[in-house]
Amino acid sequence: MEYFELMKGFLFDPVSTFQKVRSADLGDTLKYYLVVVVINAILSAIVGLVMVSAIWAMLGPILEQIGIPVSLAAGVGLVVFAILMIFVQLLMIFISAAWVHIFVYLLGGRKGYLQTLKSISYGSTPSMLIGWIPFIGFIGAIWSFILSILGVRELHEMTTGRAAIAVLLAIVVLAIIIILILAFFFIAFSEVMLMPMGTF
Repeated sequence: MEYFELMKGFLFDPVSTFQKVRSADLGDTLKYYLVVVVINAILSAIVGLVMVSAIWAMLGPILEQIGIPVSLAAGVGLVVFAILMIFVQLLMIFISAAWVHIFVYLLGGRKGYLQTLKSISYGSTPSMLIGWIPFIGFIGAIWSFILSILGVRELHEMTTGRAAIAVLLAIVVLAIIIILILAFFFIAFSEVMLMPMGTF
């Protein structure tokens, strides 16, 4: 299937589309994910550049004084930002899938890590395609959450309930861990700030 046909399928007919990619290998999955990541990175970079246009306006005279055209700086910034986004998201998809797979496995998913990776990669389609849009991008994230559940269900041949619990647990447990880490650093920082100056 062509990439844009797959995108359309995951947006409007996800169940049958997940069934069609059940036999897709790692290479096919990563190629598709790279396509949607590149689309997201380019659009996000453009939106980000527009939103910080005021900053560029302030930096413009300074850049011009040192001989750097504003258009060149903006173009380089856009390219660097897009490349960084692509690299980070390619790395994070493997980490995210591994984390989700722990809970999928605990709840009975036995089709292997690749199927979880495919569930998360293909499920990210709405988030990648519309997540860059200010104010409504969260809709893409919610949609991707639902698609990830459907992907886990279809590719691991689990019940909807087990798939939903697995994906939800992955998110909740991660959130709890992050909150605990932030709380630890906040408490540690507060204790340091409250120490009498003579104790340093």
